[in-house]
Amino acid sequence: MSLIETVNLWKTYRIGEETIHALQGVSLTIERGEYVAIMGPSGSGKSTLMNLIGCLDTPTRGVYRLNGRNVDQMNDDELARVRNQEVGFVFQTFNLLPRATALHNVELPLVYAGMGRREREQLATSVLELVELQDRMMHRPNELSGGQRQRVAIARALVNSPSLVLADEPTGNLDSRTGEEIIALFEVLHKAGNTVLLVTHEAAVAAHADRVLEIRDGRIESDTRHTDQVG
Repeated sequence: MSLIETVNLWKTYRIGEETIHALQGVSLTIERGEYVAIMGPSGSGKSTLMNLIGCLDTPTRGVYRLNGRNVDQMNDDELARVRNQEVGFVFQTFNLLPRATALHNVELPLVYAGMGRREREQLATSVLELVELQDRMMHRPNELSGGQRQRVAIARALVNSPSLVLADEPTGNLDSRTGEEIIALFEVLHKAGNTVLLVTHEAAVAAHADRVLEIRDGRIESDTRHTDQVG
């Protein structure tokens, strides 16, 4: 059973009298443990596809299965549960709580999941160690560099042991050297068995994935596997 399967996925918006087809019949399969980059120009539909896969939005029509479950038929409560338990999000803008410590930011998904304080702290501490921030756990975001903030965001994405890690332009707000460090961290996560789906407009970032989907005008234009990479 594939981790992700979409069949003829459409997303259509009405803006006044105009109908915009952000996605037009996208069908794809992503297996567990894959590292996939999604590329495309602005307005191509790549962020729309990411939002549908991450259960942040629902398709206009078509089928989307995550872990064998039909996401397109779920209600809002079920979608929220999937977002909390199945998907870890990493955003370009970090999306951290400014007054909370790194530890508390990472704990948040576990708070929503109803986990007890001691277990939360142990799990959050272990993933902060994984991203090499054990000495910054009690710092707030404004006391951290951009790269450190993104590491906190990655730790938060991992803390629930999700089926899928979704990263939307994770190096977009970072200088090139820090961006390379973050991409190296995604490679470590992938080699540890995580399924990673990353949206980027940078070919150098996409080159680290073992599969690249290029989207244009709401359709998959190409699907390339880097067969020479070990993953």
